[in-house]
Amino acid sequence: MHTRRRGQSGSDRPVTNDPPEWSDVDAADVEDRVVALADEGHTKSEIGMILRDEGVQGTPVPDVTLATGKKIGEILDDHDAAPDLPEDLASLMQQATRLREHRERHPGDAQNLRALQTTEAKVRRLVNYYRGDEIDANFRYTYDLAKRLVG
Repeated sequence: MHTRRRGQSGSDRPVTNDPPEWSDVDAADVEDRVVALADEGHTKSEIGMILRDEGVQGTPVPDVTLATGKKIGEILDDHDAAPDLPEDLASLMQQATRLREHRERHPGDAQNLRALQTTEAKVRRLVNYYRGDEIDANFRYTYDLAKRLVG
């Protein structure tokens, strides 16, 4: 919405309902690894990449859903390890705090001011989207709150 760039196309995953035979990991081991990675502070997308690259006990896990029957977020919810804020909202709030701190050090940076305005607009739209479901109904975005939550 705030850029002139277009989306990036990527390849589609193969359509399958069974995990590949070369990745024969136990679902309980995958769940334990997901919870352990979440406790280390990794986000859901980082957990998926780590499992894809490193796997569980040396065996890569190409798709957690096929291996366990649950998505990473469902596994985290079951084990009470889900983050307080959704990943996209937390990363945008972190970006907004970095931009605001840069703005305080360099008050003449007009491009940074525009980037800060667009980023905070995205944060406010996401807050409206998640309000009541993922976050508290009375949640209001402010710089001080964002700094306390993510920074």
